[in-house]
Amino acid sequence: MRAKSRSAFLKLRAYQDAHKNNKRGGIVSTRNNPFPEQQAGFTTGDILWALGIWTVILGLSPVIVFYMLMVA
Repeated sequence: MRAKSRSAFLKLRAYQDAHKNNKRGGIVSTRNNPFPEQQAGFTTGDILWALGIWTVILGLSPVIVFYMLMVA
């Protein structure tokens, strides 16, 4: 029972002193930044590249199928 209360006290102490630790690598706090930065989405170049690849794949697939039917 005594060990249980000691660990609870240590945890409570760590959380009470959390605001005093302002150096990097400490406890994560978002108090100063209420809206954290969002991850960047896809760029226009990424979307155009993906559309171009799908256009090539879908455009050449009938040609490849026709070639396979004629040769095989």
